[in-house]
Amino acid sequence: MSAVADVTDSVQAPPAAVPRRRHWGVIALGVFTWLVILYSIAPIAVMVAYSFNQATRGGKLTFAWLGFTTDAYRYIFSIGDLTQALVNSLEVATLATLFAVLLGTPLALALARYRFYGKTLTDLTIFVDIAAPSIVVGASLLSLFISLNWPRDLTTIIIAHIAFDVAFVAVVVRARIAGLDRSIEKASYDLGAGPWATFSLVTLPLIWPGIVAGALLAFVLSIDDFIITSFVAGQTLTFPLWVYGAVKTGIPPQVFAMGTVIFAAGILLALWQRRHAA
Repeated sequence: MSAVADVTDSVQAPPAAVPRRRHWGVIALGVFTWLVILYSIAPIAVMVAYSFNQATRGGKLTFAWLGFTTDAYRYIFSIGDLTQALVNSLEVATLATLFAVLLGTPLALALARYRFYGKTLTDLTIFVDIAAPSIVVGASLLSLFISLNWPRDLTTIIIAHIAFDVAFVAVVVRARIAGLDRSIEKASYDLGAGPWATFSLVTLPLIWPGIVAGALLAFVLSIDDFIITSFVAGQTLTFPLWVYGAVKTGIPPQVFAMGTVIFAAGILLALWQRRHAA
């Protein structure tokens, strides 16, 4: 019995606590990560903070803190040309995103599911569209519009934004399609569903998170673009172009207020997408 008891005690006895060793590499990596995050959000924090700063008598902001106020939000649309520039940016981003999704989603399906003549060239074109410097893309689009004798206005901005947004949508949606189980679609065919019913009831809901993610990315890239837009805008002003021009004379607080609202809307959309994707 004593032998059995000794064996039982040895089995039931909790293992001795193993002292944790401090992995300095992990700690250093964590500190480095937080420093990068703080470095990234510092300009945004400054923008949000100074959107509540009192402007000077000339209606411009300085780095001197003159007092807390919410006037920038109360009179956020008081500058007519700035408001119109924001409307132009929202219109361009919305239309460019819509057409980029309509063009990029079928392109992603074709690249992910089928083999066809010119597929390698199409992949290369998408890669070049993403990797090419913005100034090169802008200059090439400007040359195209000049050769076509096409006046530069809001339409040319939309066309230019669609041109670079399609590639990003196609890449994001294609990554989503690549992770799908084809047996689900095959089961739909076995149950009597046709190609359109299978796509609308099975494939589309499965790739929908990728489509939304691609659309959000396209919208953000479009509303934020400055370099390509500056080549093809002509006399039309978007929000980034207006801000760039205002830097030379002084930035009004409404710019920071609009930037804060756009940033907050982006955060809400990202949280909504993450919730529905989960």
